[in-house]
Formats: sequence, C-alpha cells, structure tokens
Amino acid sequence: MAIDMDKLHELLGKAVVDFGATFHAALARVGDKLGLYKALAAGGPQTAAELAERTGTKERYVREWLCNQAAGGYVTYDSAAEKFYLSEEQAFTLANEDSPAFLPGMFQVALAAVKAEEQITERFKTGEGLGWHEHHPELFIGTERFFRPGYAANLISSWIPALEGVEEKLQQGATVADVGCGLGASTILMAKSYPKSNFFGFDYHDKSIETARQRAKDAGVGDRIEFKIAKAKEYPGNDYDFVTFFDCLHDMGDPAGAAAHVRSTMKKDGTWMIVEPCAGDKLEDNLHPIGRAFYGASTLLCTPASLSQEVGLALGAQAGEKRLRHVVAEGGFTHFRKAVQTPFNLIFEARQ
Repeated sequence: MAIDMDKLHELLGKAVVDFGATFHAALARVGDKLGLYKALAAGGPQTAAELAERTGTKERYVREWLCNQAAGGYVTYDSAAEKFYLSEEQAFTLANEDSPAFLPGMFQVALAAVKAEEQITERFKTGEGLGWHEHHPELFIGTERFFRPGYAANLISSWIPALEGVEEKLQQGATVADVGCGLGASTILMAKSYPKSNFFGFDYHDKSIETARQRAKDAGVGDRIEFKIAKAKEYPGNDYDFVTFFDCLHDMGDPAGAAAHVRSTMKKDGTWMIVEPCAGDKLEDNLHPIGRAFYGASTLLCTPASLSQEVGLALGAQAGEKRLRHVVAEGGFTHFRKAVQTPFNLIFEARQ
C-alpha cells in the first residue's frame, strides 16, 4: 500500500480539529449556561480569578476553560497583561442573544443531538425511526436558539417581502398558520411585526406548545396567537391566507400528505412559505462545511424523525429544490418557486 504522506497528514490535521471541536461543543455550552461569555464581554480583559469571582464559579475550572477557548479562537488572550477578553466579533457571536450570528444555540443543538448516539446506532441496524420527542429535552431549546437569530434577521426584512402579495395581506390583516412552530419563535416574530393579523401555531410536541404559549404571553402577543397540539396532516382550520413551515417539512414522514393538507386549508389565493436548509440537488453540491453540518443533523435528527412516522419518506435535511418541488406538486400545488436564498436556508413560495 502506497501512502501519500501529504494526504495522510492533511487527514490527520482534520481529525485533530474535529477531536478538539467535539470537546468544544460541551465547553461552549458550559460557558453559555454559566454566563462566562456574557461576563467576559461585559467586564473587559480579565484574569481567570476575576472572571470566576464575577460569575460565582471556581478559578481553576475557569482558567482551563479560558485556555481552551483561547486555543480555539473563541476568546482572545493578551499575553502581556495575562488577561482574557472577547473581541468585538467574539462578543457579537457569543454574548449577544439578539445577534443574527449568535452561536451558542448551535452548539446546544449538536450537544443534545449526540446524546442519542446509542439509540441511533441501534436504528442503523433495525431501520426504525426516532422521533423528536424521544430526544433529550435540551434539543428543543437549542433548536429554537439556533434558528431564532436567522429568522429575526431575515424573516420580516427579506423572506416575506420576497413572496408575491403576502406582506400587504399581513399588514392589512391576515389569518396565518405556522405549522411545526416548536417553541413559537417564528410565530411570535410575525405576530409582533403584523399586529392586524391573527396567528395559529401548531406542533405535535405538547411541551413545546406549552412553552410557546408562555412565550407569546411574555411577548405581549398572546391575544393574537393560538397555539395548539396538532400534526401537519391534521391541524384544524381553513381559509388561511398564509401558511408557514420553518425547517420542518423534511422531518415529516409524509411531506406530500402534509402538502395536500396545507392546500385544503388555504384560501384559493393563499400562499405557503416553506423554509428549508440550503442544499443543492446533487450530492457534490453539498460537500462543504455547511453541507457536512446539515448531513450530520440529518443523520441524527431529521431522517430518524421521518422514519418514525407513517410513510417515512425520509427526505433528509439536504433534500434540495428538485425533490421538494416534487413533494409540493404531489400535494396538488401548481406554482412553486424559490423566492430567496441565504447561506443556510432556501425559502420557497407555493400557491394553488
């Protein structure tokens, strides 16, 4: 066997990075939960002892955590002053929950997902699915924190305006169904932005609906959002002007059946907005860091979720426009177009 040493060293280098990254996900969650990032951003350059005192933690643990974060480029170390601090960019992504680039939720999702490694290993042998409700509870919170910054940055300013006539309807007063709403981040954001419209949020997970109701109340829009436990093929109501699916269609066992139900609940001139992970139609189009992350999430979360349901089509998180178009057409829609695209999402418009 002839080993190309340069290629071997390149592969080993990637492995070392991933080895460290595996530990980093847990340590990023530690920093997020204990407020270490936020205290570091608020207090400026600090020693480990100063940060520990500020956060009510123990200096020896904080010192090792800071060293790890500095080695990974998530914290900056001033060797002359022997202090640690967050640069503007680091603080923007690690300590500011309103930032469109807020990162801790991403690590929270990954860390929660890998807790199911043993169950997923068994599913590889049996072919059975694993529903979202069977995962660690942190997954639901992390998913909301991961998606919310992108929705806050793009939904009102870019995605909805890219749809034909939808923004005007929402401004004048429309009836909206947000299906697969999770903890309600997308529903609440729309309700706050379009006060003349009424919103219904549906999700099959009862604990998520409970949290969504409380969050809507806290946000002052509880009177214009009704959250209900319901599956995508069974949610109630009709004559919706606007139906939204945020990053959930590919998780469904029967997405074509869900599409048909959407069509049956919409007005003739209604619009269905489908937000999906960004993906090309060919495998080779997705062989990059974002594709790698989404294929990882798809293997641990999305594909098992679909396989746990009826039909079990298992589109996966990298389905791509061509396959999604086919699913939507099977549901009876005749109009389907990509309205806008970001590095992380594809936003589609479907109409009858």
